[in-house]
Parts: sequence; structure tokens; C-alpha cells
Amino acid sequence: MAGLRSALENLKNAGCRTVYLDGSFVTIKVIPNDYDACWDEDGVDPYLLDPVLLTFDAGRAAQKARYMGELFPASIVANAGGLSFLDFFQTDKETGDSKGIVAVDLGGVG
Repeated sequence: MAGLRSALENLKNAGCRTVYLDGSFVTIKVIPNDYDACWDEDGVDPYLLDPVLLTFDAGRAAQKARYMGELFPASIVANAGGLSFLDFFQTDKETGDSKGIVAVDLGGVG
């Protein structure tokens, strides 16, 4: 939770208003392993954004080390099918059916 909170605070301070959570964080697991998230880029000042949130090399090792999860801009392409991360996270990997994710309003974070 500390890593997620830190990421949310940085995103909020950079102007982000909404983050979408996926991964084991939104399953029935009592203790989730980690989280995957994407964030709405509208209004984000890239100069205030932690550069680690835009570092995707080495399996996103820098993000995992700092924030204990993986975070992506919501509109960038996530897969060969051309889905954005926001749409990709809302698609069940096994069935292709729609699934829910958690939207976090950053107005209440901080």
C-alpha cells in the first residue's frame, strides 16, 4: 500500500485526476501480490511527474522497486491488438469478456 500511495501522490501532484487499478489488487485475493495501474494523462504536467512513471524498460524494474507495482499512461497501446491500457485492463485475459477495475479519484488522496 505504501508504494501505491506514493505513486498516487506523485501523480496527483503532477495534475493527474484519475488512476485505474487492476491486477491481483482487484481480485478476491485476501492479500494481493502487487498491482497494475494506468493513469489518465489529461492535465498532467510531465515536468512534475516522477520520470520513473515513464520508464518501461527492464520489465519496469524501476517502477516495481519504487512503487511496488506497474503504472502506465491510460491511452498508450498495451497489446498487439491495439487496445489502450485502460481498455486492456477492462478485458478478461482468459475469456475476452469485459471486467471491472477500480477507478481512484485523486481528489481525495494526499
